[in-house]
Amino acid sequence: MESKSKPKYKLILDAAVEVIAENGYHHSQVSKIAKKAGVADGTIYLYFKNKEDILVSLFEEKMGQFVSKIKHEIDQTEQADQKLYKLIEMHFSQLSEDPSLAIVTQLELRQSNKDLRLKINDVLKGYLALMDTILQEGMEDGTFQNQLNVKLVRQVLFGTLDEVVTNWVMKEQRYSLVDQAEEVHYLIYNGLRDHS
Repeated sequence: MESKSKPKYKLILDAAVEVIAENGYHHSQVSKIAKKAGVADGTIYLYFKNKEDILVSLFEEKMGQFVSKIKHEIDQTEQADQKLYKLIEMHFSQLSEDPSLAIVTQLELRQSNKDLRLKINDVLKGYLALMDTILQEGMEDGTFQNQLNVKLVRQVLFGTLDEVVTNWVMKEQRYSLVDQAEEVHYLIYNGLRDHS
């Protein structure tokens, strides 16, 4: 396999996002991805084993960038409730800036086989760990209730963000996703904060 730092690798992944968003994963032949990327079909196999490998790689690549951007922003923020807001707002803004990627993550990744879903869940672990860190910090500094079931709260948080984005995708992005960040933060934060 060729190096992931080569420009064609990124070109192929970006093309795959567009092709899969337009045609659906099952109707996205490697030849369509190659054509969109402007490379020969065989070139794709220098970087990827098969179409499934392309899908997992694009999720790894995009999710890796996503997590490092959010982590960078969160590291600049002091309070746990503001970190939570930043995570919500960036989750929405990064997907609204790339509607094709939103279609792939919200719809196409869900229709994949069990092995593929397990690989994708592996990639998500870094993002979920980031949520856990924010929740732990908030419990320790008194921003959030100190007896939270972190795993359950993380599932609720991720599930909420995920559903809001899926709804936006299903409604063909007819409204601002980012405008919903404040209200989603308000609802979640008020459920988590220490009311004593």
